[in-house]
Parts: sequence; C-alpha cells; structure tokens
Amino acid sequence: MFYFTRAFRQSMSMTPHAYVQQRRVERARELLSHTTRSLGDIALEVGFSSQSHFTTVFRRVTGLTPAVLRRASLRTHD
Repeated sequence: MFYFTRAFRQSMSMTPHAYVQQRRVERARELLSHTTRSLGDIALEVGFSSQSHFTTVFRRVTGLTPAVLRRASLRTHD
C-alpha cells in the first residue's frame, strides 16, 4: 500500500484520498450548477457521509460553501 501511495503522489502531486475528494467536489459542482436537488442529496450521491462533511471538504477545495456556489450559479443562469 505504501508503494502505491508514494507512486500515486509522485504522479498526481496529491494523495489518493485528496484525489478522490477533489473528484467528488468536481461532480458536486456540476450537480449544484445544473440541478435543484438538495445539498444533502448531492452530498450523498457524490460519496460523502453527511452534508456537514461535504460542506467542510467543499469549502477546503473551492474556498466557497456549496450553498454560495449554487446561489452564484443561479444568478448566472437567470
């Protein structure tokens, strides 16, 4: 396992866990921009165990909360 983690990090410049979280956030951004589903539903769909964990990770990756991003995307679609 250590070899994989080290090789992955050298190749991708991030840990496997960080990569998975980033991909989940990317998918969540798409859903936030193109659906009206609840934040909790989106959190569960992309693989987070709770909306609060989703919000924490989303803010760490993007600098914004999911609700703020959704409001901003709704304004651009009007």
